[in-house]
Amino acid sequence: MKHAEPDFHVLDYVTITKDPRTGLVLALGGADQAAGILQRAGFLDAPGPRGTYHRLPHHLPVQEQRHRATAASHALLAAGYSVHLDPFLNDLAVADGDREAALRYLVQLSQRAGDASDARERAALLTEIAGPGEGLLPLIRQAVAVLCVGSFADGADPQPVRQLMNTVDALSRAADQILRLRDDIASTPAPPNSVGRAPSPAPRLPTMPVDHRRIP
Repeated sequence: MKHAEPDFHVLDYVTITKDPRTGLVLALGGADQAAGILQRAGFLDAPGPRGTYHRLPHHLPVQEQRHRATAASHALLAAGYSVHLDPFLNDLAVADGDREAALRYLVQLSQRAGDASDARERAALLTEIAGPGEGLLPLIRQAVAVLCVGSFADGADPQPVRQLMNTVDALSRAADQILRLRDDIASTPAPPNSVGRAPSPAPRLPTMPVDHRRIP
C-alpha cells in the first residue's frame, strides 16, 4: 500500500541566520503572523528575488544583532512556529559555543577564499577581513589594544606591553595594506573572454641524439 506524503506546513518554519557574504541577519520563512513578530523584534521588510524577506538593519553591533535575533526566535516559538536560530546569533549560548562558531567561520572563510572565482568576490572577502567596523583584523586589533591598556593599569612590566602595542600598530598597517589591495582588485578590469581561443602548444622538450652503433 502506497502511503501519501504528509502535508507539512512549510510556511510555519522560520530560519534566522547571518548571511556570510553580506553580514546581514536574515529571517526566512513564516507567514503574515511571523512577519509581524519579526517586525516587533526590529526586523525590516526587504524585497528579494523570491519574495519579501526580513532582515535586521545594517551596521548593528554584533551583540545587538544577537539580542534581537534571540528575542525574535523566542517570540516565534511562543506563537507556535518551528525556528532554527544560527548558534552564532543565540544570545544565550555559552562562551565555548561562541568560540566554536568563530572557528567554523574562519574555516568557512578560507574555503570561500579558495572558491572565489572573480575580482568582485575576492574584494568582498578582503573587505570582510580588514574592513573598518566589523572586519576581522580591526576587531582583533581592538581586543589586543584593550588588553594592553588593562596590563598597564595592572602594573605589568611596561617593556613587553610596549612591544605588544607595536603589534597593535602592525595589525593596523596590515589592515590598511589589505584594503589597498582590495581597491586595486576591485578596479582591475575583467580579462577578455578567452572562449574560443586555441590553447598554446605545449613546449617541445629537447631530444638527445641517438647513437645507432652497436656496442661491442
